[in-house]
Amino acid sequence: MSEIIPDFDSPPGRNGTCSLKWGKYEDSDVIPLWVADMDFKSPPAVLEQARVSAEHGNFGYGRPPPKLTERIVRRSEKLYNWSIDPNWIVWLPGMVCALNVTCRALLGESSQAIIQTPIYPPFLSASRNFDMPLTKVPLVLREKRFSIDFDALAALETKPGDLFMLCHPHNPVGTLFNQDELSLLIEWLLERNLYLCSDEIHCDLILEKELKHLPPASLDPRISDRTITLMAPSKTFNIAGFGCSFAIIENSSLRAKFKKAMHGIVPDPPAMGFLLADAAYRGGEPWRMELLDYLKENRDYALSQLVEMDGLIPHSPEATYLMWIDARNLAASNPHKFFEENGVGLSDGRDFDAPGFLRLNLGCSRKLLIEALSRMGTACEKLSNK
Repeated sequence: MSEIIPDFDSPPGRNGTCSLKWGKYEDSDVIPLWVADMDFKSPPAVLEQARVSAEHGNFGYGRPPPKLTERIVRRSEKLYNWSIDPNWIVWLPGMVCALNVTCRALLGESSQAIIQTPIYPPFLSASRNFDMPLTKVPLVLREKRFSIDFDALAALETKPGDLFMLCHPHNPVGTLFNQDELSLLIEWLLERNLYLCSDEIHCDLILEKELKHLPPASLDPRISDRTITLMAPSKTFNIAGFGCSFAIIENSSLRAKFKKAMHGIVPDPPAMGFLLADAAYRGGEPWRMELLDYLKENRDYALSQLVEMDGLIPHSPEATYLMWIDARNLAASNPHKFFEENGVGLSDGRDFDAPGFLRLNLGCSRKLLIEALSRMGTACEKLSNK
């Protein structure tokens, strides 16, 4: 099948499609830029596989095709310079359940989970779902970039066996942690004898061509032995609704604990999820390259508009299609509600443990983004003129 040039400017309408993102505002004139999925059609290779599978007509239970595992191994070596064994891969129907399984597998009554805020909401609830302590260490803003606060980590009380939960690239701030940051973090983890869970679901959505994603487990065999790495094609290729993710766990004992914590609770991914993941990794790279260019242009346009709006400070993401906005200086008591009332539905920073902030989804057509930002600008202007 010849590769079709993607038309990101003309995504399909999503009202009436059971879309979580669009369904929230289906009966109102509010532009949905909240939930982290994209409005674009998936890659042609994925659409073709979906067509073939639908025409086949059987939707029974599935198992991972060996070629998919082989593709992940080769992809890991090519993109991240990380040699992994096929046996290290554990399949899951989603990333959120993986965070919870990790906490269930590793945390005991005397253990704590450590996270960096602001953070994707399931990080805030995963350990608490099992009545386990949670310690929050805020990221620090240096030269307009959010980074790890190593002074705060040095002062933190920990015990061997505690769990550090990393979001890399980071949702919602968009930081791609670099080798210096990761090396310092690894040394701290090893000194404290901690476990690492690294959520890397946005690892193939790097907006700057000179930057490269580095899985912490690829940098030091000592930390690889204590790490659960979580990845998926779902965000990158816009197939989140088909629930196909995986953990990479080198340590066989750790892997056994993880599988035991899954048993009887976490189902396997659906057969369609496996097939679409395989299609995405097999034929989605040209589409991904075009996507990254489009997302970067969306990001740059959004920045150019948001910096002109009174009360808003946008932060430029290095990765992901999510933009973090500081709205604490906005003359509105509830920024999320204010913009919603003015026709733009954003993610509320309170859900990320950051009241007064907002998250904007850039994974939409340029036309829709222009309209949303125009509404936001008009609303800010009216507010400042009061």
